[in-house]
Amino acid sequence: MSPRRPAVALAAAALLAGCGSSGSDGVAEGLRGGDGEAERKPRLRVAPGTSAPGAVSALPGDATPARARPPGRTSGPAPTIPGRGALTVRLAGPAVLRARPGGRRVLARLRRGTRFGSPQVLLVVARRGEWVGVLASELRNGQVGWLDASRGARFARVTYELEASLSQRLLLVRRDGRVLQRVPIAIGRPSTPTPHGRFAVSDKLLPENPGGPYGCCILALTGHQPRLLQGWGGGDRLAIHATRAEQTIGQPASRGCLRAPTAVMRRLVREIPLGTPVRIAA
Repeated sequence: MSPRRPAVALAAAALLAGCGSSGSDGVAEGLRGGDGEAERKPRLRVAPGTSAPGAVSALPGDATPARARPPGRTSGPAPTIPGRGALTVRLAGPAVLRARPGGRRVLARLRRGTRFGSPQVLLVVARRGEWVGVLASELRNGQVGWLDASRGARFARVTYELEASLSQRLLLVRRDGRVLQRVPIAIGRPSTPTPHGRFAVSDKLLPENPGGPYGCCILALTGHQPRLLQGWGGGDRLAIHATRAEQTIGQPASRGCLRAPTAVMRRLVREIPLGTPVRIAA
């Protein structure tokens, strides 16, 4: 870890603060400690095996970059990436997401790395010519941003998929379409329900204190919690994470995030690639 990474991670930890919740002991996770004093924001680090943003090693199935086209030009073939599974794109440098292919209205400007320090790997959900529609944490839930794929982007396929059922309080882990595991989860409370929709894994993170509100590990998602508590000063990012209060698993107990058992989260953080699609259904 570079000398600057801990400071970046500490500041970015506030983005996930909206995931905390009150456990059965009344401790507000991520907000207050058991003595009622403000809890220190957890330090997070990128999980081992997640390449640094500056890495330039090729990904399987890289597309050969085509000549860059200015906004307004959408001709040219869509990238053809061999293999099965969802298509992802890893940014090779700063990029712009537009409201439509070839459009001029900018929705977001992205860096090569996320705010947590991971490579920026985006799930592709649509394709039109040399443009790909992607999900990103810089966008609203359900919003698609369009990226010019001719500007040196790198493509790969992921064979994993996560699907959460809020009514069953269950997370399905799939690979190549086959269910590998059915995991009981905690979901958002009625006052702060877990949003439905299509998201993607943006970061794999390890808190330096595994006894904190996020447990051993976190899969940060591109989604946001639109129903924050009044007066809440933390962030709104959604995540799937472990918990120190495993007795709440199977209950509507969080501020929007999904909680899973520690043993499961250790495996998911180790095996799930960045960009993995996540579907949350009622």
